[in-house]
Amino acid sequence: MPTQFRRTIANRIAVVALTACAALHTVPLEAQERPLLGFGPESSAAQLAAETRLDESVRASNLESWMERMTREPFFVGAPYNYENAMWVAEQFRDWGYEVEIAEYEVLFPKPLVRHVEMLEPEPFVASLEEPEIPEDGTSGVAGRLPTYNAYSADGDVTAELVYVNQGIPGDYEELERMGIDVAGKIVIARYGGSWRGIKPKVAHEHGAIATILYSDPRDDGFFQGDAYPKGPYRAEFGVQRGAVQDMPLYPGDPLTPGVGATADAERMTPEESPTVMKIPVLPISWGDALPLLRALEGPVAPPSWRGALPLTYHVGPGPAKVRVHLEFDWGLETAYDVMATLPGSDFPDEWVIRGNHRDGWAMGAADPISGHVAMMEEARVIGELAQAGMRPRRTIIFGSWDAEEPGLLGSTEWVEHHADELRAKTVAYINTDGSSRGFLGMGGSHTLQSFINGVARSVTDPQTGVSVWERLHASRAVGGGRRADDASDIQISPLGSGSDYTPFLQHLGIASLNLGFGGEGGGGSYHSQYDSFDHYTRFGDPGFQYGAALAKTTARATLRLANADVIPLRFSPFATNVKSYRDEVMALLDETREQTERRNALIASDAYTLAADPTKTYMPPEAQEEVPFLNFAPLQNAITRLEASAAAYDASYDAMWAAHAAAAAGGDGGGSGDDMTEHGDVQQRLNAALIQTERLMTHEDGLPRRGWFRHQIYAPGFYTGYGVKTLPGIREAIEQRGWDEASEQVERLAGILTRLADKIDEATALLRG
Repeated sequence: MPTQFRRTIANRIAVVALTACAALHTVPLEAQERPLLGFGPESSAAQLAAETRLDESVRASNLESWMERMTREPFFVGAPYNYENAMWVAEQFRDWGYEVEIAEYEVLFPKPLVRHVEMLEPEPFVASLEEPEIPEDGTSGVAGRLPTYNAYSADGDVTAELVYVNQGIPGDYEELERMGIDVAGKIVIARYGGSWRGIKPKVAHEHGAIATILYSDPRDDGFFQGDAYPKGPYRAEFGVQRGAVQDMPLYPGDPLTPGVGATADAERMTPEESPTVMKIPVLPISWGDALPLLRALEGPVAPPSWRGALPLTYHVGPGPAKVRVHLEFDWGLETAYDVMATLPGSDFPDEWVIRGNHRDGWAMGAADPISGHVAMMEEARVIGELAQAGMRPRRTIIFGSWDAEEPGLLGSTEWVEHHADELRAKTVAYINTDGSSRGFLGMGGSHTLQSFINGVARSVTDPQTGVSVWERLHASRAVGGGRRADDASDIQISPLGSGSDYTPFLQHLGIASLNLGFGGEGGGGSYHSQYDSFDHYTRFGDPGFQYGAALAKTTARATLRLANADVIPLRFSPFATNVKSYRDEVMALLDETREQTERRNALIASDAYTLAADPTKTYMPPEAQEEVPFLNFAPLQNAITRLEASAAAYDASYDAMWAAHAAAAAGGDGGGSGDDMTEHGDVQQRLNAALIQTERLMTHEDGLPRRGWFRHQIYAPGFYTGYGVKTLPGIREAIEQRGWDEASEQVERLAGILTRLADKIDEATALLRG
C-alpha cells in the first residue's frame, strides 16, 4: 500500500473549479467506479487490494481455539485467570508486531460476603441463590466463579412486606399509586427488562423502598421464548443475571474517582461518599427462586402488561409475603489490566484510530465478551500481518483489550479519563465491539459515520446467504416494514446510549464512535450467567464462528479505511437529517405532553377517573398537573437550517472534487498524480484536523443537567433508561421531567452548539474548494 498521498488534496482542489461542471456532463457518474469514501482512485485501489488479502487471511478456527482457551476458568476483574488472560493477550499482540503496554488501574470492586433471601411469612422459604451444574455444560461447575449478585449494592439486613413492581421503572410506580399502593418501607421485587438493571433500585429508593430483588421472568428470556438450556439456548430455571447496579447515568467508571484515572495515587472518595453506589440492598435471583415469593403475594391482580410466564396469578401485594434480605460486601479495590497494543502510522502517527472490546466477564463470558474479543484479535492479527508485508497503516491504530467493563465500563473509562487531553487532540474515531453471535449486522454510532459504515457493510459477504451483510440487513428491515425493498439508500444506524466501552469516547470526549456486532439469530438466555459458556456458544451462538470471522472482516475494513483514508470519511447530511428528526420528536413530545395534560386535568375536574373505576377496589385518581407552556424552538430551528445547508455544501463539494478528479483521469490528465503529498500536505492536514473536531463540537464543557460527566448534547443514556439512548437529551429529558425553564435553556444551548458545528463544517468545505 502506498505510504504517500500521490493524488493530493491540493491537486483535487485545483481541478474542481475548472472541471467540475464538465465532469458531470462528459463522464457519467454511473459509469465510474467510485473510490471508497475518503480515498482517491489510487489509494482506493490499494485499500481494496489490502481488503482482498485481509479476507483471504481471516481464519474462523483461530476464534474458536482462542475462545476455548480464554473461557476455561472464570475471568472477572481480580480473578487470577483474568490476569493470565491479560498477559496471554499481550503476548499475542507482541507476536503480531504491536507495541504493547499494560495500563493498570485500582478500581472499587465489591464482592459478596453474605447473601441471604428468606421468606418468613406466610410460609418459610430460603432462596438457593445458586446456579447448579449442568452435565451438558463442561464449565458450569468450575471452581472460582463469582456468586450471583449485583455489584455496588448497599450492605443491609432488612425485613419487610414484599411488593411486585413489574419492571420497576417510573411509570410502574405511577400505576401502583393509582392502586393506592405505597412501597415506602417495603421490599420490592422487579423483573428484568424495560430499563438497565441499575435504574430499578434507584427508582425504588426514590419511592422509599428499603431493598430490591431482581429476577428473570421466563416470558422475557426463558421457556416462553423457546427451549430452555441445555435443550435450547434460553435461560434455565436457576439461571441468574448478574450485573452492576451503580447509578451509571451519573457517570460510569470507578465510583470513587469520577473524572480522573483511577491510578494508584489518585484521590478517592469512600464508598459511602460516592453518588453512584446504590443506597439500598439489591440482589438478583432466578425465576426458580422468585416463584415461591410471587406465589405468596396477594392484593390487587397485576395489570395484563405486568404478567409474566410463571404458573401463577400475578398479584402486586403488599404481602402477606414477608421477606428478609441480608447482604454484606467486601469493599476492596482490585487491579484492572487494560492491554493496549499500538501499531504506529507511517504518515500520520499522531492521528489515532482506536479499536476496542472488553476482556472481562461475570462468569465464563463466552458470548459476553469473548465472542467479540476473539474477532478483534483476529482483526489485529491480520492487520499486523499486512503491516509486516509492507502495508503499514498511514495513521496509528491502537487496540484496547479493556478490563473491568462488566462492573460499569471501568477499564475503558479510567484509561480515557487518564489520557483525556491527548485523546481529544489525536483520536480520529473509536470502533467498539462487545458480544456477538449470528444473524444481522448491528450498526450504531455517530451519524457522521453513517455513510462510511454503510459502505463497509456493502463490501462484506454474509456467510449464510452469500450476499453482502448490508443486503441481508436491508432485507430484514424491508420485511419488517422499515424500508422499501428497492431502497438503495444508506441504512440508518442507531444512535448510541450506553452499555459498552464506546461511552467514554463518545459521550465524555466527543470522539466519533461506532458499535458493531452480529445478532438476531443466536437466541439466548445465558446473559451474565454461569451458562454463558463455550459449550453454550458453540451450540447456539455462532457454530463454526463464521459470523465471528465476518465481524473481523467488517471491523478490520472499518479500522483500516479510517487509518488509510486521504480525507477522514465523514458525511454530514445524514447527521443533519437525524438531528432534524430528533428536533421534530422533542417538539412533538412537548405538544403531546400539553394535550395529555389538558385531557388529564379535564378528566380530574369532571371526576371521571373515580366514576370509571371499580368501586369495590382501591383507586386513587391522579392529581392535576401544571399546564404545559409553549416553548420557543426558533433558535434551534434556525440553527438546524444552517446546519443542513453547511452539511449539504460539504458533501456536494466532496462529490464535485471526486467527479472532477474522475474527469481529469478519464481525459488523460493525471491531476498532478506525480506530485508528492509533502508539497501540499498542509491543506490535507488542516482539512482532517477540522473534520476530527466536528464531533468534539457536539459536546458542552458543563455536561448535561445534574450529570456533568456526560457532555455530548446529541446522544446520551437516559437518566431513567440507563442504556437506552436519549437524543437531544438536555431538551428531551427537561420536557419529560416538566422542567420548562430548563428546556428553554437547553434549546438555546443546543442552537449555539449546532451553529458552531456548522461554522467548522464550513471551514472544512472551504478547504475542499480551495
